[in-house]
Amino acid sequence: MLLAAAIFLVTLLLVILQPKGLQIGTTAVIGAIVALIVGVVSFDDVLTVTSIVWDATLAFIGIILLSMVLDEIGFFEWAALKMVRLSRGNGHLMFLYILVLGAIVAAFFANDGAALILTPILLAKMKHLQMKPTAMFAFLMAGGFIGDSASNPLVISNLTNIVTADYFHIGFWEYAARMFVPNLLSIVASLAVLWLFFRKDIPRHLDIENLATPESAIKNKTMFKLSWLFLALFMAGYFIGDLYHLPVSLFALGGTLLFLAIAAQQKATKPIMTVKAAPWQVVWFSIGLYVVVYGLKNAGLTDEIAKVLTVLQGYGEHIAVIGTGFLSAILSAIMNNMPTIMVMDIAIDKLGFSGNEALAYANILGCNLGPKMTPIGSLATLLWLHVLEKKGVKIGWGEYMKVGLIVTPPVLLTALAGLM
Repeated sequence: MLLAAAIFLVTLLLVILQPKGLQIGTTAVIGAIVALIVGVVSFDDVLTVTSIVWDATLAFIGIILLSMVLDEIGFFEWAALKMVRLSRGNGHLMFLYILVLGAIVAAFFANDGAALILTPILLAKMKHLQMKPTAMFAFLMAGGFIGDSASNPLVISNLTNIVTADYFHIGFWEYAARMFVPNLLSIVASLAVLWLFFRKDIPRHLDIENLATPESAIKNKTMFKLSWLFLALFMAGYFIGDLYHLPVSLFALGGTLLFLAIAAQQKATKPIMTVKAAPWQVVWFSIGLYVVVYGLKNAGLTDEIAKVLTVLQGYGEHIAVIGTGFLSAILSAIMNNMPTIMVMDIAIDKLGFSGNEALAYANILGCNLGPKMTPIGSLATLLWLHVLEKKGVKIGWGEYMKVGLIVTPPVLLTALAGLM
């Protein structure tokens, strides 16, 4: 246990600090190799991990590539400008509309897509509107929060969702139906709590007259119109695939490659450049870190978690759901939600999935919302902070946690109530 924990902690520390520009994916792969060499995990364990995460990883690649192509077309900038225009300069309405947009993007393009694509667009618009630093902080923090808190409704909305759905063989439609109410409550609670927290920092009025029109953001009208049809086909494909038990990555990645080919034919994008620009380090990060965490599983961590879950069950279903959600949230905040989702899924499986389905969904909510308490809680947050730092905006740990520790618990509790 000590050796497995040491490898995990060193790997996570290097991921956070990134000494001498060491990228997160490279660090995670090195950690996995060390775990394999010292015997914390075996080659069979690596194959087991791969069998668990391959669909999630390929689907993630597809979703991110799709987001990048749509971004090159001007789809997201059009949407952001549309929301700003709808507010008619009312700062509070703009705040709510931007959060709604973030929730929509997170649902269909995953929380990582929201962090990578939407954040720089919104930051550029806020600078153009000459927002005060406190107002910019409010919009950015709220936008970053909603990216994770609204990433629950569909299997494709978060890597954690895909991993859990694959692990327990939860269908696309079954998942969406069960998570509709919890996600709706999570969004409503997020809007309310974030507005209450930041209301004094939100400007009453902003001059949007000199802001570009939404139509001016569209770089290729043919592809823009076609993108709506493709998004509808993507959703239909997911549900049809569910009927035939097909992996979600078949449609997420397969459909994206077709869309990318059409965009290239229309000269809306340069496919080689788009593929090169994709965040491949995220892929190596997820696979490598999962292997490292499997060492903790071998050392008995999942057995100990299963004992805790058994104790919670003794107090009734409601307590078990809330306890599981908050246990996942705390573990995610401390050791990142990527490893947490795996160890918690394995622990829940030890109890038997049948009859404990609510715990699996509570685990997802905890792993999607809990990370907002600390900057290291989720990959999306790490990406979000990295994007902001590249744009000259640095948010310290203290600033971040002051918001995250206050805002997250009530939103998570409200979302968990939707499972009861």
